[in-house]
Amino acid sequence: MTRTVLIAGTASHAGKSTLAAGLCRLLARRGVSVAPFKAQNMSNNARVALTPDGAWGELGVSQHVQARAARVPATTDMNPVLLKPRGDGESQLVIDGEAIDHVAAGGYYEDHWHTARDAAVAAHCRLAADHDVVVAEGAGSIAEINLHDRDLANVECARFADARILIAVDIERGGAFASLYGTLELLPDDVRERVAGAVITKFRGDPSLLEPGIDEIEERTGVPIVGVVPHDDPGLPAEDSLSLPDAGDSGGGEGVLGTLGADDGVPDEESVRIAVPRLPRISNFTDLAPLAREPGVRVAYVSLDAAVDAPLADADAVVLPGSKNTVDDLLALREAGLDEALRRFEGPVVGVCGGYQILGERITGADVEGTGSESTVEGVGVLPVETHFSPDKRVERVTRTVDGTGPLAGATGTAAGYEIHMGRSSPTADVARPLGPESAATDRALGTYLHGLFETTPSRRPSSRRPTRRDPREGRSRPRTRAPPTGRPTTAPPTSSPTTSTSRPRGSATCADRARLATARLESPPMPPPEGILF
Repeated sequence: MTRTVLIAGTASHAGKSTLAAGLCRLLARRGVSVAPFKAQNMSNNARVALTPDGAWGELGVSQHVQARAARVPATTDMNPVLLKPRGDGESQLVIDGEAIDHVAAGGYYEDHWHTARDAAVAAHCRLAADHDVVVAEGAGSIAEINLHDRDLANVECARFADARILIAVDIERGGAFASLYGTLELLPDDVRERVAGAVITKFRGDPSLLEPGIDEIEERTGVPIVGVVPHDDPGLPAEDSLSLPDAGDSGGGEGVLGTLGADDGVPDEESVRIAVPRLPRISNFTDLAPLAREPGVRVAYVSLDAAVDAPLADADAVVLPGSKNTVDDLLALREAGLDEALRRFEGPVVGVCGGYQILGERITGADVEGTGSESTVEGVGVLPVETHFSPDKRVERVTRTVDGTGPLAGATGTAAGYEIHMGRSSPTADVARPLGPESAATDRALGTYLHGLFETTPSRRPSSRRPTRRDPREGRSRPRTRAPPTGRPTTAPPTSSPTTSTSRPRGSATCADRARLATARLESPPMPPPEGILF
């Protein structure tokens, strides 16, 4: 009989995704057939996987990572219902990997919730038929009492999956014991009975200091604290933009919301600085994570509210990420004056998916997005391409041969990733196409629909080099005066042995590196499924 454990939480960002991935890997190591599951997810960070019908479809990035942890192929059954926010209170509804409608919250619950529940139940049944254990992940807080009659990811999932529940409690924010106590008090009785334990996450310091609180909360609630997880960054992709740096994070500056990649041991003055405009409807920003983990690279998210030149003045390169609403983000960027700043910027500029469309000369059929905009919208004009929107959506895994031109100069080999986009782009002038027929590159700019590009080392390394560019504040060309990062390799490391990656500074390995290392090093003989508190 298949058993399901639900990792729920007292709040968002309590560590549910990480705990679920860890439990999947633990069980897989022990020879247990395990699959991840999230009945309903809300995220603009999606990956591509097979649907029940054998086509390509979308699922949330966390379930994609958890499938790798479980050592099983990702399928859309692992995330049968995905809501992708697009602004103005609406989301694109994806069921079984296929986008079916744009809905407001009220319309979803009135018109689609029962269909979504049926899809989630069927997906769980298929996973349960193929695996011994299903590790389900909840969403937000399990104690949202205004949603208990329609909480598909938490309460409803616990019921239809007959799941035992572990509650993740984030102690970093303070009030962990009160959060757990209140959560348990607010649960429906039948769901409260399913709670097997709680896990305190993101703890810093001496865990023995928690013992008095643990003893009292266990006595008051009867729910055991089954573990304390130390604060660490496992490097897993984030699900939503709430995880992006805010003002006041390390590495700030004028117009900079926050900087990633500042803990690699390379001094800031010796690092490459990549500016990323913080689009209001940013999506698939996980594309930037491998760059942030490259030694000597700083990924700086810059505000659209800053002065025109300030966010880009100190940048060595710019990456414009994906967008769930390309046209509205283009208009927001233009209103902030960053379109002109991008045209003046003389370093490398890379646009991925929606960012690629924004960098082009124009977008036609723009009203297909339902933004209320005109049918034709002028783009930034950095790349000589035109994008035409239609209702069709391309969702597919792809592998491209890298032709190292433009910002990818010197890069060769292949880049494997995925495409999720509406709209098709075509050149209006002769351009290089270093990543397939729908890519475009000039000497300083590159546009591509390939998500996952920077997960490929040869594609990542050119972006880590410091260019010679014009200083917009001085109006003249100047070489960068900072020395290259100490010890940063100039060629891709050999991949013949999994031990090669261990020589990299801590924090520089990608998720793919960690998965390969784990597969090579952590294989253990099959063990019986763990018995006890969960099962």
